[in-house]
Amino acid sequence: MANQREEQNTPSLPHSVFAADWIRSAEAQAAQESGTTLYGLMQRAGLAAFELARRHYPHSRHWLVLCGHGNNGGDGYVVATLARAAGLRVTLIAVPGQRPLPPEAQQAQAAWQAAGGEIHAPEDDWPEEGDLIIDGLLGTGLSAAPRAPYDRLIEQANRHPASRIALDIPSGLLAESGQTPGSVIRADHTLAFIALKPGLLTGQARDWVGQLHHSALGLEEWLQKQRVTLTRLDASSLTRWLTPRRPCSHKGEHGRLLVVGGDHGFAGAIRMASEAALRSGAGLVRVLTHKENIAPLLTARPELMVQELDDEALAAGEEWADVLVIGPGLGQSAWSKNALAALRGSDKPMLWDADALNLLAKAPDKRQNRVLTPHPGEAARLLGCSVKEVESDRLLSAKKLTECYGGVVVLKGAGTIIASESGERAIADVGNAGMASGGMGDILSGIIGGLLGQQLSPFDAACAGCVVHGHAADLIARRQGTRGLLATDLLPVIAQSVNPELK
Repeated sequence: MANQREEQNTPSLPHSVFAADWIRSAEAQAAQESGTTLYGLMQRAGLAAFELARRHYPHSRHWLVLCGHGNNGGDGYVVATLARAAGLRVTLIAVPGQRPLPPEAQQAQAAWQAAGGEIHAPEDDWPEEGDLIIDGLLGTGLSAAPRAPYDRLIEQANRHPASRIALDIPSGLLAESGQTPGSVIRADHTLAFIALKPGLLTGQARDWVGQLHHSALGLEEWLQKQRVTLTRLDASSLTRWLTPRRPCSHKGEHGRLLVVGGDHGFAGAIRMASEAALRSGAGLVRVLTHKENIAPLLTARPELMVQELDDEALAAGEEWADVLVIGPGLGQSAWSKNALAALRGSDKPMLWDADALNLLAKAPDKRQNRVLTPHPGEAARLLGCSVKEVESDRLLSAKKLTECYGGVVVLKGAGTIIASESGERAIADVGNAGMASGGMGDILSGIIGGLLGQQLSPFDAACAGCVVHGHAADLIARRQGTRGLLATDLLPVIAQSVNPELK
């Protein structure tokens, strides 16, 4: 069973992501440099959407096209005109505005009317027999909840039995953050124009976007000249960092990793992180944990070196290791705080997760050799704000975390954000709903730690680790679906993901 997100990650989706407001401001220049006009781009957008609709819904015969009072609505007029010319029945509903339509949208509207098309008012009855809805209501400029009558049209579209295709972005979804302050079109397909926008990939996007497609509208060469500040990562990105090993390589070349955690009753977290590090290719993994966890860990995974966590073991382990991972199952006891205090000043690459982050929130410091991997709740504690504030703009929240704490931050969630204090940013466009289960963060910590030991930079290790993590879960979901997926299910599959040369 293929999961929907894996189907979306096709080679047709670019890896460059651009801010929606920047695209809008640069669109006229892009059109001019590419030898066309803004209306020419609108015609290309409408044609791309029409062809997508015909490809996915070849048997649809009656299209309902919803047009707002902007250029997104102009795209809708073009789609409607093409559909009518193809012999399809088209019902077009348009929202009037207090200002004139933009010039390009005016041209598109005039072409629709010249072709004999009618424009229905938002309060008119919808045809029951419509079998496809084209959403051209609200575009990427939206910054607040849709107002009337847009909200009512959106809800009506969602209740209608017809499938829905969104033009550029589902109406109501915020293009910069992926947030949903009000009503949102629940699209089956979304066709992004010119470039991908952040809000299509993170925040609440996955609940609304459906299958994501992209058309550069003939601006490919222009886009290649632009500076990219945000990168979309998928499984095809892994070859950038993970190449086949040298045949004569040995375990000492692939990193000595010290994993610290697993207080009383938390053996599972430290075991999952440690084994994930091994599965990701770490040469040697030493575990310092509560003494009651030693026998279970060695029984489950004899390749681990497991010792009781005490001051002597911490000092020796820190000296031995190339990379430190601290936090899985650590707790917040005096035992936990002592372990973190002993390691927090190390100049070696480190990853902090789970209770290491909660302890950091109580005693903040800033370091450049550290990867932090908070989920939204931990991020809220680190920033001293609410989870809602963190989730309202995940890219901004990740930036704030790097400003406060330095290094690299992995803000976990659907569309995980990876950010560095130096300004590097990426969105991991992998993973699925099956990962909403306990232990997934421990697995991720181990993977990133293992890749740090293989001499990837902190940012690259975080990026590659997030992709490996999500891709492994996607491989499992293909076979068994998302419900019931366990964190430990990923362990035998991680090796497949960290060897991308194996197709």
